[in-house]
Amino acid sequence: MPTFFVASEAVVPPTVRITGPLLRHLRESLRLQPGEQLSVTDDRGTRYHTEIVEITSALLIGRILDSTSAPATTGPSIILAQALLKGEKMDWVIQKATELGTERIVPVLASHSVVRPRADRIEHQRARWQRIALEAAQQSERWSVPAIDEPATVPHLLSCSKPARAKILLAERSNGSSLTNVPLSGDGDIWLLIGPEGGWEDKELKQALGDGFVPVTLGPRILRAETATIAALSVLQSRLGELG
Repeated sequence: MPTFFVASEAVVPPTVRITGPLLRHLRESLRLQPGEQLSVTDDRGTRYHTEIVEITSALLIGRILDSTSAPATTGPSIILAQALLKGEKMDWVIQKATELGTERIVPVLASHSVVRPRADRIEHQRARWQRIALEAAQQSERWSVPAIDEPATVPHLLSCSKPARAKILLAERSNGSSLTNVPLSGDGDIWLLIGPEGGWEDKELKQALGDGFVPVTLGPRILRAETATIAALSVLQSRLGELG
């Protein structure tokens, strides 16, 4: 069952009260009715299993049947720094990265990125990506929604990537070690930096390597940028005990 995210103010024991866009979605798209059950998660990390007792055009009231707290976090967070991709590929990466447990996604304005968002459209685009992440987090029953940053240049990204448990750079045709062998011990987050369809510019590679990013490979095959992202996240989460 998907879980839907609500503000903690919506929880007024023994009920949960839902209004606004989420109410419209539950009422008009999902056509939920009194007597049906609904799972919601608040911004304090508590999940409520409820039974709908009333639903109108202005308000949904769910009676709380039971609640569960988010499990303790035992491993590092993964931050995905993804060079902007063209078409719907970026949307797809954000959706799948959310399903795979990424805690934060930083779109990167790489030199070879085909996509160049207009300055007056950046906030609109970021809000759209955040909605995609929200929907994916609900579908995959996550306890939180990953934050989507505004697009950043490589130098700006590097200035924000400290401290870190590991800094990983995926580069095609590199002589780096296998992602399965990169040390993941220590403190801090894991940063995963993945380039655009056209690959990294030499200057960007030198900047990233100088900042401590370690080049890695996923094997002998050249993967599409969006495929490489999902493959790398899957390997990392498997190593962290979060997948498989």
